[in-house]
Amino acid sequence: MHTPTEGGADAYDLGHHGDRETAEGLVDLAVNVRTGTPPPWLAERIAGSLAALASYPDGRAARAAVAARHGRADAREVLLTAGAAEAFVLLARALRPRCAAVVHPQFTEPEAALRAAGHPVHRVLLAAADGFRLDPAAVPEQADLVVVGNPTNPTSVLHPAAALRQLARPGRTLVVDEAFMDAVPGEPESLAAARDVPGLLVLRSLTKTWGLAGLRIGYVLGGREPLAALERAQPLWAVSAPALAAAQACMEPAALAEAEAAAVRTAADRAHLLDLLAEVPGVAVAGAAPAAPFVLLRLPDAAAVRERLRAGGWAVRRGDTFPGLGPQWLRVAVRDRATSGAFAAALTAALRA
Repeated sequence: MHTPTEGGADAYDLGHHGDRETAEGLVDLAVNVRTGTPPPWLAERIAGSLAALASYPDGRAARAAVAARHGRADAREVLLTAGAAEAFVLLARALRPRCAAVVHPQFTEPEAALRAAGHPVHRVLLAAADGFRLDPAAVPEQADLVVVGNPTNPTSVLHPAAALRQLARPGRTLVVDEAFMDAVPGEPESLAAARDVPGLLVLRSLTKTWGLAGLRIGYVLGGREPLAALERAQPLWAVSAPALAAAQACMEPAALAEAEAAAVRTAADRAHLLDLLAEVPGVAVAGAAPAAPFVLLRLPDAAAVRERLRAGGWAVRRGDTFPGLGPQWLRVAVRDRATSGAFAAALTAALRA
């Protein structure tokens, strides 16, 4: 593990995301949104909210539902956002970090938002040789803002909650991006309910598991004072009435049970995909135990392989836009077993070509 700040923002295309890889006619393995979503019952709940579009959005019920889901009695410990990505912009606007440390490889929007607001960023680069595991000692002691994903996009590493807790200290804001945590069965390393970690803010997204990327809904969990500061930086009525309806619906017991069942299925599908990839010569999977609905692959001539896959009808996510990764990396979303089988065959053919 090493901790330089490499090349500034211009060395990587921080604005590149998986949706840039997709196109009509391609099998989408580039975007990490669960297929077949939103489910019909959720689409109906969202549609039912349209009758009230003449009224300004009222987030109180949704906020209380999110608080209850995470065992928080005070709804002021929840801030609803237009997707988890908006939360990174709010953090960059509301905070004045002297030393912002972002643990990479991870989702690039935290660094992009900080740089856009004029904040310098120290990159803590986790090494492939270490399985992209976090060593808390690698984060600079002087960092007063630390951002880390768990499980991390794109590495799919699930860091132990105990290791993340070691990053917390008075005077530091610790941001844990748990956008994919609801795709991990049982959410074993989540800090969403933790109220004893100083400076902790946990970000969640409802767009991945529920297929709501176009609706934009997420939330932040944390202490009342830091959330109040974020809310002051947020535009009025930032979360729409349909998004609020979706948030409230996704907090209900039946929805949580459905999400857990989906996570269990995804874990089984991921294990099947890993078995298939183990038979493809020259392909290595990052991390010892992937724990997210995607896997990070290392393979020779990945850029050319990606283009061959695209020509054959497959969209995968390039890895070289993530700080800490290079042109030999690709990210692949976990899909059903039939799709994974067809992809493994296509990948084998693309490598042979």
